[in-house]
Amino acid sequence: MSRVKRGVITKQRHKRLLKQTKGFWGQRKNVFKRAKETLMRAMRFAYIGRKQKKRNFRSLFIVRISAACKERGVSYSKFMSSLKKANVVINRKMLSQLSVFEPQAFSDLVSLVAKK
Repeated sequence: MSRVKRGVITKQRHKRLLKQTKGFWGQRKNVFKRAKETLMRAMRFAYIGRKQKKRNFRSLFIVRISAACKERGVSYSKFMSSLKKANVVINRKMLSQLSVFEPQAFSDLVSLVAKK
């Protein structure tokens, strides 16, 4: 009976995982069990970080809009509520961009909303 060598798929799986742990410290990069534990933890942090990034940017947009509104003598909350009442559908990211790069357009928007 001929000899059967096994472990090709397992070897591939291990190599794929160890390739992802390149740059980790100590056994975390070259011992499969330790590497897998560390990689799972790192991937969990990466997932959480992607959610936190969205939160952080939204708060940055709000701070920028608020600062621009205060320069023009209106509060952020009043500005946003009057935008909603005027049926102006524009997200906070675009409002932030307007306030930073197009201050004249933002002023026009504030004056348009203040009338109503």
